[in-house]
Amino acid sequence: MAWTFGEPPLDETAELAAVLRRVVGLVLAQETPSDEVQRLTAQLRATEAALQSRGPRSSSPRIGDDADPGGRVYLDHSRDIGAFNPVFPLYDLAVDGDLATGAVEFPLAYEGPPGVVHGGFVAVFFDCVVQHHNCDVGVAGKTTRLDVAFRRPTPLQTPLSFEIRRTVRAERIESEARLRKGDTVCAVANVEAIAGDRAALPSVSPRQAAP
Repeated sequence: MAWTFGEPPLDETAELAAVLRRVVGLVLAQETPSDEVQRLTAQLRATEAALQSRGPRSSSPRIGDDADPGGRVYLDHSRDIGAFNPVFPLYDLAVDGDLATGAVEFPLAYEGPPGVVHGGFVAVFFDCVVQHHNCDVGVAGKTTRLDVAFRRPTPLQTPLSFEIRRTVRAERIESEARLRKGDTVCAVANVEAIAGDRAALPSVSPRQAAP
């Protein structure tokens, strides 16, 4: 049984995330100022003000028996976070027991050195796909260690592949993940996580009805 914890995102949230990811890349590539970007910024400021006026009183998630009813909804972070949050990478992943394989392509928004993915985003990517694998298998928990070895620069806007192998020992999940461009290994991650107990998870308040 797959592991989930939290509410699914709204369809409009996922749609916006995809657009924002593409627009950020286009804006970063512009050579000169443009009226379009200035109009977009003005519209975003207006949207920001409107959303603040109708948002929750608190930014704390509504988790646990003592959750603040004025807090925000907690969205499920077990898998595919990039589908609703453009700060996280998008990827495809297929799970076959303790083996998982997939594909990823990092857009311009994740650039560090010229033409290369920032190492911090590579680490975030590894944490995401390893926990996705754990959650799909049905035994997951908080990451306790994440070691990344950068073997070669990870190129931007390039189809990449990855594989994950995991083992469970007592209360620990150990995973090794490799990110490749063709036959070349770009980075390797060794990740440890706690094998959590579903029964110990706190309650998550459901999404509130519109006022």
